[in-house]
This record gives sequence, structure tokens and C-alpha cells, in this order.
Amino acid sequence: MGFSNRPTCPTDGSSEGPRLRIVENFPRRVREIENVFIPLSDGCRLAARIWLPEDAEQNPVPAILEYLPYRKRDGTVERDQLTHPYFAGHGYAGVRVDMRGCGDSDGILYDEYLKQEQDDCLEVLRWLAAQPWCTGAVGMMGISWGGFNGLQVAARRPPELKAVVTLCSTDDRYADDIHYMGGCLLNDNLAWASTMFAYQSRPPDPAVVGEDRWREMWLKRLEEEPLLVENWLRHQRRDDFWKHGSVCENYADIQCPVYAIGGWADGYSNAVPRLLAGLSVPRKGLIGPWAHKYPHFAKPGPQIGFLQEALRWWDQWLKGKDTGIMDEPMYRVWMQDWVPPQPHYETRPGRWVAEPSWPSPNLQPRRFALNPGRLDETAGPESGLLLRSPQTVGLGAGAWCGHGVGPDQPTDQRIEDGKSLVFDSEPLPERLEILGAPVVTLELTADKPAAFVAVRLCDVAPDGASLRVSYGLLNLTHRDSHEHPTPLEPGKRYRVRVQLNDVAHAFPAGHRIRVAVSNAYWPIAWPSPEAVTLTLFTGASGLELPVRAPRPEDANLPAFPDAEAATPWRITVLRDGDSERVIERDVATGETVYRQVDDSGRYRLDHIGLEYGIRQVEIYRIGDQDPNTAEVDIAYTVEIGRGDWQTRTETRTVMRSTPTEFLIDARLDAYEGETRILSRNWNRSIPRDLV
Repeated sequence: MGFSNRPTCPTDGSSEGPRLRIVENFPRRVREIENVFIPLSDGCRLAARIWLPEDAEQNPVPAILEYLPYRKRDGTVERDQLTHPYFAGHGYAGVRVDMRGCGDSDGILYDEYLKQEQDDCLEVLRWLAAQPWCTGAVGMMGISWGGFNGLQVAARRPPELKAVVTLCSTDDRYADDIHYMGGCLLNDNLAWASTMFAYQSRPPDPAVVGEDRWREMWLKRLEEEPLLVENWLRHQRRDDFWKHGSVCENYADIQCPVYAIGGWADGYSNAVPRLLAGLSVPRKGLIGPWAHKYPHFAKPGPQIGFLQEALRWWDQWLKGKDTGIMDEPMYRVWMQDWVPPQPHYETRPGRWVAEPSWPSPNLQPRRFALNPGRLDETAGPESGLLLRSPQTVGLGAGAWCGHGVGPDQPTDQRIEDGKSLVFDSEPLPERLEILGAPVVTLELTADKPAAFVAVRLCDVAPDGASLRVSYGLLNLTHRDSHEHPTPLEPGKRYRVRVQLNDVAHAFPAGHRIRVAVSNAYWPIAWPSPEAVTLTLFTGASGLELPVRAPRPEDANLPAFPDAEAATPWRITVLRDGDSERVIERDVATGETVYRQVDDSGRYRLDHIGLEYGIRQVEIYRIGDQDPNTAEVDIAYTVEIGRGDWQTRTETRTVMRSTPTEFLIDARLDAYEGETRILSRNWNRSIPRDLV
């Protein structure tokens, strides 16, 4: 997965982002190679940008590779400029490579995490290790896509790769990625496909690839660009398509040290504790309050000196220095305190806590029974409660994966709670802290062969404000297996286990713990094929919380240094951007429309004179009762140019469903100046497979 298209790395302490201390003088002077083409064995060339010490040819250094599809020239240029010169100034070569078919590299990108992607990276690693300025030791670092492929390439065991820093990534491409959650189809599956649809439509830069090549390269990409949502929808269960690239299939494949980092406001925190538990190599885990960004500029704060922390890791494993980093606890997390529910936070209050190993022997399960309307220490008599949620439950869920640059966090859950079955504890007599994955066990029946449940854990203040702490989804046809789902037998009673997302949270004294259960969660998840009535049996259902008692040693953890970075590029704003999140309801028809706009504005990268802008509009429609009124419509406009060279692409993807099919319509139009040079259309019907 990728990143927000809005600039997010200011350094002046303005409301647009956190303050970064800018470092201009480093132990070693830095030079930049703006572009070099790395040749591959099949003749393809990958475009790379490299920062390294000026004297690296006389005093070679290890290399740190970030390998992405997001365009080093204009896509990730802001954060690259903050990060890689910093590493170079401390005795490394910071290397940012565009994958095949991306940016100024040759070829076509046909899907994410293909074997070709890994094979190319193995060649890049060999090329880096052979350079006269490199010691032969290479590390891989990346967030999201770059975090994924760092793990995947490590599992191929290239001898040049000595360590990995993986951020906001996953070890399981089916169960814990942007496509499916608990066997339920995430709407981010379409949203991310639509984003890549737009991102991959951009041309290479003539200033890099040449005036005589750029148009030919661009047209070939446009003509062969895949409809990724079709690829992903044709694999609705955990088959070999998803097993490829899922390092959880065999953690032992990874033989180099791994530092796994995530954020509680992100969609990818669960993999961090799983990697700690599954890997046998030297490893560390860190989860802060952050959304889907690097921790030196991520929101919510507090931010940390991530680059300094990364240097400790690289010095340990790429230079052989004992930095003491492996003497510290294996797993460090931000224990979040209660905060009034808001769609955006500048910071989340809390404190750092740590566990010397994971799974931790310091956790104790605390169990509650789900009794009618209550969470109790003991189970009462069984009682069957009917549940048929309005299809609009979930409008206060926020984004599946927050980026921290807009209102993407869950709002007050009281409206959602009112459309769900809720179970509340008594007010807590004392503070209760949890760390790990809460689990809810439900006994239920369904009146249809396909259904899902959404379970939320909330922290309810004395005034009634309901803060979502964690949540989980389960497609009930996947109750026994994501690989071999089976229909429900209407009326048959089932016992199912719903594991919620890992979290660290402190419930204050006087607050209540709430479990809320629904069988719709729009627009996070696509609805069931038919409206479903569930019967949930209280007394036989329960909640288990992983309770962690505060410990004195938490107060003695070493403090992270303040966030700092290298000097950013100058950017001139040519047109201001905007964003909106609006929900409208038609009382007469019962239709609810959720509209999300993210417009980066238009800005110029002054260093290379490139002008750039992206406008994204997402519209989610659904009626109260009929799940097949659901529709998602996502459109992008992408502009990029310089002087007389101006390009624009417009993409649009629309998804609907029937009880038996998913229906996809998509369009791509490309313009050079105001002349349309290409137009493509897709119409696809894909059978539903118990989703």
C-alpha cells in the first residue's frame, strides 16, 4: 500500500505537520547522484537516486535500499530528501530505486509483490554490493510496499542483505492487508486499486529518460496497464495468489535481523507482534501512536527521532558496532490513554512501555461474559438476541488505514452503538491497561448462507462518549478456514472466534468497557450478498482482554531523541489543495452518501522545475436495508508537467454488486496538453465466492 498524495513534511512547526529539527552539517559531506540506471540481466534498466559520502570511493560505506513503485522523481521526493541524505551524512549510501514499470524505470508493472519484483531486487542488491563505494553490506528499509518487499526479499536470503527495517507492513497478504479482513472484502481493495490505477498512469520524465523515449514508454504503460481490482477480486479466499509474498508461510526463510515498526492509527500494526513471535532471528518491534507515515513526521504524535534509531540499527548490523540496541527490550509500544473521540489528533496522550520478549509472560487474560446489555464476570442464563443491522453501520469508523493528514480516525461511536448490540461493563473501579489482541467469542445462528460480523471494543466515558479502541471482522463462511470457506446452514448454531486488532490502551477508572456487535460495517467492508438476521446467544458468548499491569521499569526506558531530518527541498505552491469528508442522507429514499475529496493542489518542485497535482474523489452510496444498493465510485485527476510539456490522466472506477456477482466499470483517459492520446474502458463481472 502507498501514501497520501498531500505534502506532509513541513519543518516549521505549522499546523500542517510536526516540527522536524533540520540537520545541515553531518560527520561526512554528502553528494547526490540524481539518476543512475541499474542494468538488469534481461536488458531492463531501473532508475535510482543515490546519496553517499563524498569520499565513499576512498572509504566505502554500506548501502540502505528503499525499493518502491512510487516515483523517486516526484512521488516520494519530499520524504526521500529528508531521509536518505541524513543516512549518507552518517556514513551510508542512501539508495532510492523505482521498480520496473514505475517512474523513470523501464518495463511494465503488472501487479504488486510479483516474483519479478523480487528477482529484480536481488539483482539490485548484487549491483549495489559490487559498487566501489559500497562495503558489500546492504540493508533494506521501507514503509508499506517497501516494508512488504523488504521482508519478501529477505525470505529469498540474498547474501548481500544483512538487515531489514520494515514499517507499516504485513507478513500475511490475505488475512492482514488492504484487500480482506477476517475473510471480508475491504472497500480499500477497490480504493487502493484505484489509487494504483491513477499512479501508474503517469509518464516518465523526459529530462531523465530522454525526449525521444518518454512518449513511447508512457503509451506502452497505458496500453498494458492492468485493472488490479480485477486481479484481486478473482482471489476471494486464501489461495496461492496470496500465499506468495506472505512470509508467515515460513518465518524461517528470513535469516537476517528485522526491526518491525508500526502505528496504532495505521492499518498494519498487527504484523509487528506476529513477526516478533514467529521469527527466530535477532528482532525488535516498535509501535507508536502513528498513522501510515514514518515516525519522524507521522501523526498523531509524539514523533520520535526515527532516523537516529534507524542508524543505531544499521550501525549494529551493517557496520558491526555494538550500539546497545539489542540490549533493550524486544517490544516497545505507546500505551494510549483515553482521549475524547475525534476524527483527527495532533497527538495521543500516553507513555512508552516495553516487554523483554513476545509473546509476553507478563499478560493475564481477563474474561467477561456477554449477558443481555452487560459485560459481567460471570455468565447469566442463555438468551437469544436478534441482530439485523442497518447497512449504514460503520460511517463513523474512519479509514481502514489512516494517514494522519486529515479526518480519518473513528468518531464518537454512539451512533454506531445505537445500531448494534451493545454490552457494557460496570464502571471500572481502577485503571485497566491492555496490550495485545482482544478476542470475542460468539455463539450465533444466521438465516442466510453468507454473513459477517463486525465487533468493536469501545471505551465509554461517564458522559457517554464512546471511543473505539479496537475492532475485528469475520466472514462467517470463513469461521474455520480462509482457504476453504463453507456456507452457513441457516438455523444451525455456531461458535466463532473474532480476534480484534492488537492495541495498547488504558481504560480509566470510572469508564465502562463496551463490546458492540453488528452485521454490517460500511464503508469499511462490502456488504453480505443478502440482508441477514443473526441470533446471538448471550451467556454463551464472551470477551477476553490481554491485561498488562503497569511496571516500574517502564519509567526507566531510554528516551527517544527528538525528530530530525536532512534539509527539505523547496516547494512552491501554485494552487492550494483542499479536502472534505461529507455524509448526506436522503430521508425519503433511505440512501446515504459518503463523499471524500483529497486534492493536493498544484505545486512545483523547484529543484527540477516539475509541476504536479492530484485530485481524488471517492463516493460511497448505500441504502438502509438492501446490501446490493452499495456502490463505490472513485475518480482521480493527475497532472504533471514542466513548461510546454504538460500531461494529465483521468481515471474512474465504479463497483456495484448483485447477490451473485461483483460488477466493475473502469475508464482511463490520457492527455498530452489538451489532446487526448489514449482512452480505455473495462467492464467486468466477477462471481462472488462466499463474500
